Amino acid sequence: MIRLMTHLQHAGRATALAGVAIAAMTAGPADAAQPLPFPFLLMPQPAALQPAPYVPQVQAAPQDEEDVAPSELPARLKRQIVSYATREAPGTIIIDTPNTYLYYVLGGGRAVRYGIGVGRDGFTWSGVQSITKKAEWPDWTPPPEMIARQPYLPRHMAGGPGNPLGARAMYLGGTIYRIHGTNAPSTIGTHVSSGCIRLTNEDVTDLYARVNVGAKVIVLPDNRRADNSSGRRG
Repeated sequence: MIRLMTHLQHAGRATALAGVAIAAMTAGPADAAQPLPFPFLLMPQPAALQPAPYVPQVQAAPQDEEDVAPSELPARLKRQIVSYATREAPGTIIIDTPNTYLYYVLGGGRAVRYGIGVGRDGFTWSGVQSITKKAEWPDWTPPPEMIARQPYLPRHMAGGPGNPLGARAMYLGGTIYRIHGTNAPSTIGTHVSSGCIRLTNEDVTDLYARVNVGAKVIVLPDNRRADNSSGRRG
């Protein structure tokens, strides 16, 4: 009897150990997560189904007309120091109307030459004047003679980038004429104005810095065109 009980105890232990071994072989790690009934709900979405990240659209700012580079001047009309024989004193301005040049006399047989725009047919003039006033970004008040010809013109326009007198103006004696800048550089080298002498804004700024009030201005005649006046008002 005793032997039978001992045999049964050993058999029970062997069966228990076998059950533990089988459980160890089939079970996962002790801390493993329990499987969910619908694991596909947690799977990441395919890349094609994910919304694309927002990228703001950047548009180029429109260019102002003032920011557009002016058309290139022909070489002969660009500001340059040239040989120029004259008996006039340094600081004198000489307007070569037929060739559309302005000379600022340096002395020693040299001058600064600028390309200019001059009066159109019937509006050229010649004579000797002097600089009586200088102005930066000048206001523009069209003279009565111009308004009579062009009644649509404004009676007054404040100085600024849109003003037809441009960046600088130098007033000539008691006349209605000025040496001034222009916002239309393509008109340099042409006969287009109502008698004023125009330079690019860059060139008129350079000339303005050189010229003193009281400087002598000589305007040469254009014998190929009608000489409208001697530079006197009216």
